[in-house]
Amino acid sequence: MPMDYQKRSLALFLFALLSIILGGESCSAADKPAPIKADLSYGPYPHQILDIYVPTEGAGPFPVLIWYGGLWKPAKHVPDVGRFFKSGCAVIGVQTRVMQDAIDTQIQPPISVCLLDGRRAVQFVRRHAKEWNIDPDRIVVGGGSQGALPALYVGCAGEKADANASDPVDRVSSKVRGVGAYRSQPSIDPQRMQQWVPDVQWGAPAFGCSFPDSLKRREEFLPWIKQWSPDHLLNKDSAPIYFENNWGLTQPDTVEVMDYKVHAPQWGLGFQVLAQEQGVPCYVKYPDHPTDKYADLWDFLVQRMKND
Repeated sequence: MPMDYQKRSLALFLFALLSIILGGESCSAADKPAPIKADLSYGPYPHQILDIYVPTEGAGPFPVLIWYGGLWKPAKHVPDVGRFFKSGCAVIGVQTRVMQDAIDTQIQPPISVCLLDGRRAVQFVRRHAKEWNIDPDRIVVGGGSQGALPALYVGCAGEKADANASDPVDRVSSKVRGVGAYRSQPSIDPQRMQQWVPDVQWGAPAFGCSFPDSLKRREEFLPWIKQWSPDHLLNKDSAPIYFENNWGLTQPDTVEVMDYKVHAPQWGLGFQVLAQEQGVPCYVKYPDHPTDKYADLWDFLVQRMKND
Protein backbone atom coordinates (compact mmCIF):
# COMPACT_ATOMS: atom_id res chain seq x y z
CA MET A 1 0.00 0.00 0.00
CA PRO A 2 1.42 3.44 -0.88
CA MET A 3 2.64 5.26 2.22
CA ASP A 4 0.42 8.30 1.70
CA TYR A 5 -2.66 6.07 1.47
CA GLN A 6 -1.57 4.11 4.53
CA LYS A 7 -1.14 7.31 6.54
CA ARG A 8 -4.49 8.61 5.32
CA SER A 9 -6.19 5.34 6.26
CA LEU A 10 -4.70 5.53 9.73
CA ALA A 11 -5.80 9.14 10.11
CA LEU A 12 -9.33 8.23 9.01
CA PHE A 13 -9.42 5.39 11.47
CA LEU A 14 -8.31 7.64 14.30
CA PHE A 15 -11.00 10.12 13.34
CA ALA A 16 -13.59 7.35 13.42
CA LEU A 17 -12.24 6.18 16.75
CA LEU A 18 -12.47 9.65 18.23
CA SER A 19 -16.07 9.91 17.05
CA ILE A 20 -16.81 6.89 19.22
CA ILE A 21 -14.68 7.74 22.22
CA LEU A 22 -15.26 11.51 22.31
CA GLY A 23 -18.79 11.66 20.91
CA GLY A 24 -22.17 10.94 22.43
CA GLU A 25 -21.06 7.50 23.58
CA SER A 26 -18.29 8.79 25.85
CA CYS A 27 -17.65 10.17 29.28
CA SER A 28 -14.98 12.65 30.29
CA ALA A 29 -11.51 11.42 31.24
CA ALA A 30 -12.18 12.52 34.82
CA ASP A 31 -15.33 10.37 34.97
CA LYS A 32 -13.88 7.31 33.27
CA PRO A 33 -13.46 4.45 35.76
CA ALA A 34 -10.02 2.95 36.20
CA PRO A 35 -9.51 -0.58 34.92
CA ILE A 36 -9.14 -3.32 37.53
CA LYS A 37 -6.29 -4.63 35.36
CA ALA A 38 -4.26 -2.46 32.97
CA ASP A 39 -1.80 -3.56 30.27
CA LEU A 40 -2.34 -7.19 31.25
CA SER A 41 -0.47 -9.60 28.97
CA TYR A 42 -2.61 -12.29 27.35
CA GLY A 43 0.24 -13.78 25.31
CA PRO A 44 4.01 -13.81 24.87
CA TYR A 45 4.27 -10.82 22.49
CA PRO A 46 4.63 -7.20 23.66
CA HIS A 47 1.56 -5.95 21.80
CA GLN A 48 -0.73 -8.59 23.33
CA ILE A 49 -2.17 -6.57 26.21
CA LEU A 50 -5.62 -5.70 27.51
CA ASP A 51 -7.44 -3.49 30.04
CA ILE A 52 -10.35 -4.80 32.13
CA TYR A 53 -13.20 -2.60 33.36
CA VAL A 54 -15.71 -4.19 35.76
CA PRO A 55 -18.76 -2.48 37.32
CA THR A 56 -18.34 -1.41 40.94
CA GLU A 57 -22.02 -2.00 41.66
CA GLY A 58 -23.88 -5.28 41.39
CA ALA A 59 -22.93 -8.80 42.38
CA GLY A 60 -21.84 -10.27 39.05
CA PRO A 61 -20.61 -12.31 37.39
CA PHE A 62 -20.91 -9.65 34.69
CA PRO A 63 -21.40 -10.13 30.95
CA VAL A 64 -18.51 -8.59 28.99
CA LEU A 65 -17.83 -6.68 25.79
CA ILE A 66 -14.36 -7.23 24.29
CA TRP A 67 -13.38 -4.26 22.08
CA TYR A 68 -10.41 -4.39 19.68
CA GLY A 69 -7.88 -1.78 18.55
CA GLY A 70 -5.98 -1.43 15.26
CA LEU A 71 -4.41 -3.51 12.51
CA TRP A 72 -1.76 -1.02 11.35
CA LYS A 73 -0.77 0.74 14.57
CA PRO A 74 -1.04 -0.83 18.05
CA ALA A 75 -4.09 0.56 19.83
CA LYS A 76 -6.11 -0.28 22.93
CA HIS A 77 -9.28 1.64 23.77
CA VAL A 78 -12.90 1.12 24.78
CA PRO A 79 -16.22 2.85 24.12
CA ASP A 80 -17.96 4.56 27.03
CA VAL A 81 -17.71 2.05 29.86
CA GLY A 82 -20.23 4.07 31.92
CA ARG A 83 -23.14 3.17 29.71
CA PHE A 84 -22.23 -0.52 29.89
CA PHE A 85 -21.77 -0.36 33.67
CA LYS A 86 -25.32 1.04 33.93
CA SER A 87 -26.49 -2.09 32.13
CA GLY A 88 -24.46 -4.34 34.42
CA CYS A 89 -21.81 -5.21 31.82
CA ALA A 90 -18.02 -5.24 31.95
CA VAL A 91 -15.78 -3.97 29.12
CA ILE A 92 -12.32 -5.10 28.01
CA GLY A 93 -10.07 -3.16 25.63
CA VAL A 94 -7.71 -5.39 23.61
CA GLN A 95 -4.54 -4.51 21.75
CA THR A 96 -3.35 -7.07 19.22
CA ARG A 97 -0.22 -7.50 17.19
CA VAL A 98 -0.32 -5.50 13.96
CA MET A 99 0.53 -6.50 10.40
CA GLN A 100 4.00 -4.98 10.63
CA ASP A 101 4.75 -7.40 13.48
CA ALA A 102 4.01 -10.28 11.11
CA ILE A 103 6.09 -8.74 8.33
CA ASP A 104 9.02 -8.25 10.70
CA THR A 105 8.88 -11.91 11.76
CA GLN A 106 8.01 -13.27 8.29
CA ILE A 107 4.60 -14.64 9.27
CA GLN A 108 2.22 -15.16 6.37
CA PRO A 109 -0.27 -13.76 5.75
CA PRO A 110 0.38 -10.64 7.85
CA ILE A 111 -3.29 -10.21 8.71
CA SER A 112 -3.32 -13.59 10.48
CA VAL A 113 -1.55 -12.36 13.62
CA CYS A 114 -4.19 -9.69 14.26
CA LEU A 115 -7.02 -12.19 13.90
CA LEU A 116 -5.36 -14.93 15.93
CA ASP A 117 -4.77 -12.43 18.73
CA GLY A 118 -8.43 -11.45 18.57
CA ARG A 119 -9.37 -15.08 19.15
CA ARG A 120 -6.75 -15.63 21.85
CA ALA A 121 -8.04 -12.62 23.80
CA VAL A 122 -11.50 -14.21 23.98
CA GLN A 123 -10.05 -17.52 25.14
CA PHE A 124 -7.80 -15.81 27.68
CA VAL A 125 -10.69 -13.79 29.12
CA ARG A 126 -12.92 -16.86 29.34
CA ARG A 127 -10.18 -18.87 31.08
CA HIS A 128 -9.69 -16.16 33.73
CA ALA A 129 -13.33 -15.00 33.94
CA LYS A 130 -13.90 -16.19 37.50
CA GLU A 131 -10.92 -14.16 38.75
CA TRP A 132 -12.45 -10.95 37.38
CA ASN A 133 -16.10 -11.70 38.23
CA ILE A 134 -16.98 -12.06 34.54
CA ASP A 135 -19.56 -14.45 33.10
CA PRO A 136 -17.69 -16.73 30.64
CA ASP A 137 -20.92 -17.62 28.84
CA ARG A 138 -21.88 -14.02 28.02
CA ILE A 139 -19.12 -12.59 25.87
CA VAL A 140 -19.62 -10.30 22.87
CA VAL A 141 -16.94 -8.68 20.70
CA GLY A 142 -16.70 -5.49 18.67
CA GLY A 143 -14.59 -2.76 17.17
CA GLY A 144 -14.61 0.42 15.11
CA SER A 145 -13.38 0.55 11.49
CA GLN A 146 -10.30 -1.69 11.19
CA GLY A 147 -10.76 -2.78 14.81
CA ALA A 148 -13.92 -4.63 13.86
CA LEU A 149 -12.10 -7.14 11.67
CA PRO A 150 -10.79 -9.30 14.57
CA ALA A 151 -14.28 -9.24 16.09
CA LEU A 152 -15.88 -10.31 12.82
CA TYR A 153 -13.30 -13.05 12.39
CA VAL A 154 -13.96 -14.40 15.89
CA GLY A 155 -17.72 -14.31 15.42
CA CYS A 156 -17.74 -15.86 11.96
CA ALA A 157 -15.07 -18.52 12.52
CA GLY A 158 -16.96 -19.99 15.47
CA GLU A 159 -15.53 -22.56 17.84
CA LYS A 160 -11.75 -22.90 17.55
CA ALA A 161 -10.89 -24.55 20.87
CA ASP A 162 -8.19 -27.21 20.49
CA ALA A 163 -8.52 -29.84 23.20
CA ASN A 164 -5.07 -31.23 22.38
CA ALA A 165 -3.19 -27.92 22.42
CA SER A 166 -0.12 -27.62 24.61
CA ASP A 167 -1.11 -24.05 25.53
CA PRO A 168 -4.03 -24.16 28.00
CA VAL A 169 -5.47 -20.93 26.57
CA ASP A 170 -5.90 -22.61 23.17
CA ARG A 171 -8.03 -25.33 24.79
CA VAL A 172 -10.68 -22.81 25.87
CA SER A 173 -13.81 -22.04 23.83
CA SER A 174 -13.64 -19.10 21.43
CA LYS A 175 -17.42 -18.80 20.93
CA VAL A 176 -19.11 -15.42 21.38
CA ARG A 177 -22.73 -14.31 21.59
CA GLY A 178 -22.56 -11.40 19.16
CA VAL A 179 -20.41 -9.05 17.07
CA GLY A 180 -20.69 -5.26 16.88
CA ALA A 181 -19.02 -3.46 13.95
CA TYR A 182 -18.93 0.34 13.61
CA ARG A 183 -17.98 1.85 10.20
CA SER A 184 -16.27 -1.43 9.44
CA GLN A 185 -14.82 -3.48 6.60
CA PRO A 186 -15.92 -7.13 6.92
CA SER A 187 -13.74 -8.66 4.20
CA ILE A 188 -10.12 -8.99 3.12
CA ASP A 189 -11.14 -10.41 -0.26
CA PRO A 190 -10.08 -7.69 -2.75
CA GLN A 191 -12.53 -8.86 -5.39
CA ARG A 192 -15.50 -8.90 -3.06
CA MET A 193 -14.58 -5.48 -1.67
CA GLN A 194 -14.85 -3.98 -5.13
CA GLN A 195 -18.09 -5.80 -5.84
CA TRP A 196 -19.61 -4.17 -2.77
CA VAL A 197 -17.89 -0.79 -3.12
CA PRO A 198 -16.53 -0.20 -6.65
CA ASP A 199 -12.94 1.11 -6.80
CA VAL A 200 -12.38 0.89 -3.05
CA GLN A 201 -8.87 -0.01 -1.89
CA TRP A 202 -8.47 -1.22 1.67
CA GLY A 203 -6.59 -3.78 3.73
CA ALA A 204 -3.05 -3.82 2.31
CA PRO A 205 -0.69 -5.35 3.30
CA ALA A 206 -3.01 -8.12 4.54
CA PHE A 207 -1.26 -10.50 2.12
CA GLY A 208 2.15 -8.85 2.22
CA CYS A 209 1.67 -6.68 -0.87
CA SER A 210 -0.19 -3.63 -2.17
CA PHE A 211 -3.93 -3.70 -2.78
CA PRO A 212 -3.57 -3.65 -6.61
CA ASP A 213 -1.19 -6.61 -6.36
CA SER A 214 -3.55 -8.49 -4.08
CA LEU A 215 -6.33 -8.00 -6.62
CA LYS A 216 -4.14 -9.30 -9.45
CA ARG A 217 -2.98 -12.24 -7.35
CA ARG A 218 -6.36 -13.11 -5.82
CA GLU A 219 -6.38 -16.71 -7.06
CA GLU A 220 -2.98 -17.25 -5.48
CA PHE A 221 -4.23 -15.80 -2.20
CA LEU A 222 -7.62 -17.55 -2.26
CA PRO A 223 -6.65 -20.23 0.32
CA TRP A 224 -5.69 -17.44 2.74
CA ILE A 225 -8.88 -15.54 1.94
CA LYS A 226 -11.00 -18.59 2.72
CA GLN A 227 -9.08 -19.16 5.96
CA TRP A 228 -9.11 -15.62 7.33
CA SER A 229 -11.79 -13.44 5.70
CA PRO A 230 -15.03 -13.17 7.75
CA ASP A 231 -17.28 -13.21 4.68
CA HIS A 232 -15.80 -16.54 3.57
CA LEU A 233 -15.98 -17.98 7.10
CA LEU A 234 -19.69 -17.27 7.58
CA ASN A 235 -21.64 -20.40 8.47
CA LYS A 236 -24.92 -21.28 10.16
CA ASP A 237 -23.23 -21.31 13.57
CA SER A 238 -21.68 -17.83 13.26
CA ALA A 239 -22.65 -15.29 15.92
CA PRO A 240 -25.32 -12.62 15.23
CA ILE A 241 -23.79 -9.42 13.81
CA TYR A 242 -24.71 -5.73 13.92
CA PHE A 243 -23.25 -3.09 11.60
CA GLU A 244 -23.68 0.63 12.20
CA ASN A 245 -22.55 3.49 9.94
CA ASN A 246 -22.83 7.24 10.41
CA TRP A 247 -23.11 7.87 6.63
CA GLY A 248 -25.88 6.80 4.29
CA LEU A 249 -25.80 5.34 0.79
CA THR A 250 -24.74 8.65 -0.76
CA GLN A 251 -21.33 10.21 -0.20
CA PRO A 252 -21.61 13.45 1.83
CA ASP A 253 -20.21 16.52 0.06
CA THR A 254 -17.79 17.17 2.90
CA VAL A 255 -16.26 13.68 2.84
CA GLU A 256 -13.36 12.52 0.66
CA VAL A 257 -14.14 9.79 -1.86
CA MET A 258 -11.91 7.07 -0.42
CA ASP A 259 -12.87 7.94 3.15
CA TYR A 260 -16.50 7.37 2.20
CA LYS A 261 -15.80 4.17 0.28
CA VAL A 262 -13.80 2.68 3.15
CA HIS A 263 -16.54 3.44 5.71
CA ALA A 264 -19.71 3.18 3.61
CA PRO A 265 -22.72 1.10 4.73
CA GLN A 266 -22.53 -0.88 1.47
CA TRP A 267 -19.98 -3.16 3.17
CA GLY A 268 -22.51 -4.16 5.79
CA LEU A 269 -25.32 -4.53 3.26
CA GLY A 270 -23.20 -6.81 1.08
CA PHE A 271 -22.22 -8.87 4.09
CA GLN A 272 -25.84 -9.04 5.24
CA VAL A 273 -26.85 -10.83 2.02
CA LEU A 274 -24.25 -13.53 2.69
CA ALA A 275 -25.33 -13.82 6.33
CA GLN A 276 -28.97 -14.23 5.36
CA GLU A 277 -28.02 -17.04 2.99
CA GLN A 278 -26.45 -18.83 5.98
CA GLY A 279 -29.34 -18.04 8.32
CA VAL A 280 -27.18 -15.80 10.52
CA PRO A 281 -28.97 -12.77 12.06
CA CYS A 282 -27.32 -9.63 10.65
CA TYR A 283 -28.47 -6.04 11.13
CA VAL A 284 -27.33 -2.90 9.29
CA LYS A 285 -28.07 0.59 10.62
CA TYR A 286 -27.27 3.90 8.95
CA PRO A 287 -29.06 7.28 8.65
CA ASP A 288 -32.70 6.81 7.57
CA HIS A 289 -32.24 3.03 7.84
CA PRO A 290 -32.97 1.96 11.45
CA THR A 291 -33.15 -1.60 12.69
CA ASP A 292 -36.48 -2.73 14.13
CA LYS A 293 -35.17 -5.00 16.90
CA TYR A 294 -32.35 -2.86 18.29
CA ALA A 295 -32.03 0.90 18.77
CA ASP A 296 -28.37 0.94 17.78
CA LEU A 297 -25.06 -0.94 18.01
CA TRP A 298 -24.78 -0.43 21.77
CA ASP A 299 -28.31 -1.68 22.41
CA PHE A 300 -27.55 -4.77 20.33
CA LEU A 301 -24.39 -5.53 22.30
CA VAL A 302 -26.11 -5.14 25.67
CA GLN A 303 -29.06 -7.28 24.66
CA ARG A 304 -26.81 -10.00 23.24
CA MET A 305 -24.84 -10.03 26.52
CA LYS A 306 -27.84 -10.05 28.82
CA ASN A 307 -30.65 -11.87 27.00
CA ASP A 308 -30.92 -15.55 26.21
